[in-house]
Amino acid sequence: MGRRKQRLSQQERHAHLLALLRREGTVRIATLAKVFDVTTETARRDLDELAQSGALKRTYGGGASRSLIDEPGIGIRRRAHAGERGLIAAAAARMAEPGDALMIDCGSTTSLFANSLAARNLHVTVVTNCLPVAGALGTNAHCRVILCPGDYVSREGGAFGADTLEFIRRFKADKAFIGAGGLTPDGVTDADSLGCSVKRAMMERSDRKILLLDSSKYDLVQFERVCTLADIDELISEAAPPKKLAAGLKGAGVRVTIAKG
Repeated sequence: MGRRKQRLSQQERHAHLLALLRREGTVRIATLAKVFDVTTETARRDLDELAQSGALKRTYGGGASRSLIDEPGIGIRRRAHAGERGLIAAAAARMAEPGDALMIDCGSTTSLFANSLAARNLHVTVVTNCLPVAGALGTNAHCRVILCPGDYVSREGGAFGADTLEFIRRFKADKAFIGAGGLTPDGVTDADSLGCSVKRAMMERSDRKILLLDSSKYDLVQFERVCTLADIDELISEAAPPKKLAAGLKGAGVRVTIAKG
C-alpha cells in the first residue's frame, strides 16, 4: 500500500492559502478543502481566522485579497474558477442574436465568452478593447471585429486610455458584455481605473448592459465603483447571490440568470 499523504498543520495551511490568494486573487472553500484534504468546515475556519487577523477579506463562499487596487493579470485570472466562468460564458453567448452589435470589454470571463460566441458562428459586429476577445471572434467568418485603439496594457491584454474611450463613443450597440472584480449592494467595482472607464463608456453606448461575474466576486469590494446596480440590466453567474445582494439586485430591477451545466 502507498504511504498516505501527510496533512499540513494549520500554520502550513494558512501559509499555503495566502500564497494561493496572492497568485489567484480569490479562493473558495470547496477548493481549499480539496487542495488541503480537509473538511469544508476546517477550510471555513481557516478563512475566518485569517480574515479576523486582517490577512484576507471574507467573501461569499471563500476569501479574497485585501488589496483594493491590485489583482492578478488576465492570464492568471483565466485559470481561476475556469469551470464556473465557462458556464457563464456559454450562457452569455446564448443571449447574442444574429445581427447584434455588441461591445465586450477586457477580462478573463469576457474572453471565455468570446470563445463561446465564436463557436455559435453568428453574424454579429463586435467592438472590443481586448486582444484575446478579438482573436477568438476573428475565427468566425461571419463576425466583424472592431478593435479599439489606445495604450496597450500587456497584463490586461487590451487597449486603454483617452483614445480608447473616444473611439468607443463613435458606436452604438445592442448589448454590452462586461466583467468586474466585485459586486455588492452598493454596486459594481473593479481594481483598475482605466478598465472602469472603458466599462462605463461601453455601457453608455449600449441599449442593454450585461454583467458576467462568477460567485467568488459576490460581496467583494474593489478600488473603484463602475456603476450602481440600477445601471445594469442583467447579471449572469453560476450561483445565486447571497440574500442581501439578491434583494439589492431585485430592488434595482436586475435580471439574474444562473448558468447551469
